[in-house]
Amino acid sequence: MPQRKVNAELISCHPLGGSVTLRYRNKPNCGANAMLDKNFVRENLPFVRERLAARGGDYQLEALIEADSEVRAVVLRVEELRRRRNEASEAIGKLRREGQDTSSQQARVKEIGGEIKSLEEKLGGLEEKLNSLLHTVPNLPHPSVPVGHDENDNLEVRRWGTLPQFDFPPLDHVDLGSKLGILDMDRAARIAGKRFSLLVGAGAFMERALINFMLELHTHEHGYREVLPPFLANSTSLFGTGNLPKFAQDLFRIEGTDYYLIPTAEVPVTNIYQGDVLDGATLPHKFVAYTPCFRSEAGSYGKDTRGLIRQHQFNKVELVKFAHPASSFDELESLTRDAEEILRRLGLHYRVVVLCTADMGFSSAKTYDIEVWLPSQNRFREISSCSNFEAFQARRANIRFQDASGKRQYVHTLNGSGLAIGRTWLAILENYQQKDGTVIIPEALRPYMGGMQRLEPEG
Repeated sequence: MPQRKVNAELISCHPLGGSVTLRYRNKPNCGANAMLDKNFVRENLPFVRERLAARGGDYQLEALIEADSEVRAVVLRVEELRRRRNEASEAIGKLRREGQDTSSQQARVKEIGGEIKSLEEKLGGLEEKLNSLLHTVPNLPHPSVPVGHDENDNLEVRRWGTLPQFDFPPLDHVDLGSKLGILDMDRAARIAGKRFSLLVGAGAFMERALINFMLELHTHEHGYREVLPPFLANSTSLFGTGNLPKFAQDLFRIEGTDYYLIPTAEVPVTNIYQGDVLDGATLPHKFVAYTPCFRSEAGSYGKDTRGLIRQHQFNKVELVKFAHPASSFDELESLTRDAEEILRRLGLHYRVVVLCTADMGFSSAKTYDIEVWLPSQNRFREISSCSNFEAFQARRANIRFQDASGKRQYVHTLNGSGLAIGRTWLAILENYQQKDGTVIIPEALRPYMGGMQRLEPEG
């Protein structure tokens, strides 16, 4: 997709933790990041407000600027008082050498010290307030992202494959799985509650086969390095990826600990390099990981409650990249193609859409959604989101690289589902169902299922 031209020299900025990113199109290294302090946000408030408004809100910018002004005022006052205290201390030393009484000057130094201590305590609270506001400011959309109000303003980029044709009314995956004896939602609800599933026999086999198929394709053909990360993460890691503090209600926390069940492998894999400085010559670094994922689905009551579309626990294969800023958007295109290749090999009809400004995730600068066709719903449904976060996550997790000149910069992080296993599982059932109730297994998956060609009813 061609990038939209921007008249202003400034292309993007990202306020977080007292800094923003500038990218200039007239520089040879236009993809690189330059760190500036929050003065830019203060001095370019209209621009920042406009970009955030494109997302659908101002994100308390006025309150942020007011808090920043308060912090600066207190800092200036403390610096002035320290200067006065130093001058007074020097004067006391001189008077003592001359044998003069310094009791009044000493009283003044003590008074200044007390005021400094009081202001420093106040400063701690003000900085905490400022940081809490900064942490709720999302990434700014890349200029190529279409401005929109909701998902209806997302733009289709391409399609692949053709619509499946049926000479019978197609069933949804729940009815298909139940008739085949490979999916049992009722027993899953008995075990854990709603929004859990129990896969049985060939159903569980196909889930495992899909995981292996995806991991092997991404490692052997796409060049990703496989990792098996922890399925729990601490609050520091979740802050690094942008899940905390804003989305705490969407997470499952282990009571009495700082552990959370991971909502996606993005969290532990991105934090592999938390606090590290990478060798820029080795970029990009590409990882793939299978993990279960856990989400509370807060606020989604009544949405997709039937079947495997939206669950509290599901399996996913995740792709994560650490890229040089100059090439991160090329890496986004290739990551998206890598995820698409899974659907192509499986012969599943899909499309790719670029999300508009209002439909993007909190940390994302640009996102492509890959949507697979579901016959039972007569529509495309998301099966992967592929995003470039630019330096947004890297700042929060302090992940940098050092270039050949010794300069240190923040890497760009990217990730995408490659793919969501449950949604791929159900898409196969629905798209490959036959009139007799059986389901043909895609050829690419058969070697991972012992040569099995068809799902048939189990006893």
